Amino acid sequence: MTARRAIADCHLYLCTPDRPDLEGFVASCIIGGVDIVQLREKHLDAKPLVERARLVRAVCLDHGVPFILNDRPDLALEVEADGVHVGQDDAPVALARRILGPGAVIGLSTHETADLAEVVGPSGPDVSYISAGPVEATPTKPGRPGTGLGYLRMATERASVPVFVTGGVTPARIPDLARAGARHFVVVRHLTEAGDPQRAARDLRRAIDEALIAI
Repeated sequence: MTARRAIADCHLYLCTPDRPDLEGFVASCIIGGVDIVQLREKHLDAKPLVERARLVRAVCLDHGVPFILNDRPDLALEVEADGVHVGQDDAPVALARRILGPGAVIGLSTHETADLAEVVGPSGPDVSYISAGPVEATPTKPGRPGTGLGYLRMATERASVPVFVTGGVTPARIPDLARAGARHFVVVRHLTEAGDPQRAARDLRRAIDEALIAI
């Protein structure tokens, strides 16, 4: 199981739930500039989730971008995803690695200094990337306060793997996030709520490219 693009080269990460137009939506976002996709669906049973994951994987395969499934390393293996993203209360990274093998992409959510300390320590888990945030409170993480830019700075300074910032990523916000150390950006609502997702992705990608050139 080998990702089609190195995670370090991925800068615009779409995280999406299931939706009726999932196939066309994901394709539009990728055409607009998304270069890694995660299906994050908390409400489907295993069988329908496998079906939807296979659909997204096929779109990602056609466009040459990595496909990540949220939470379920067993189902990620079943659908031949490039990897899995797990949270602090999900399957342990070590288990995900045993299930998916050494070539898989494994991402881990981090939200505070204690989470980060476990990742960057000498006996930290074998992760491919971490997410840091949400920098701003977001309805996709109900009840979780924003971490602010301080945690993002700390994560990008200490982590030896790519750090994907989460929470409130918009074209207008990207320059500040980049100045705080962000090079990789997870987007949910700015794309999932867009009337024209391809254009929204293009605007995000332009903002990211300009911010990375400016720093």
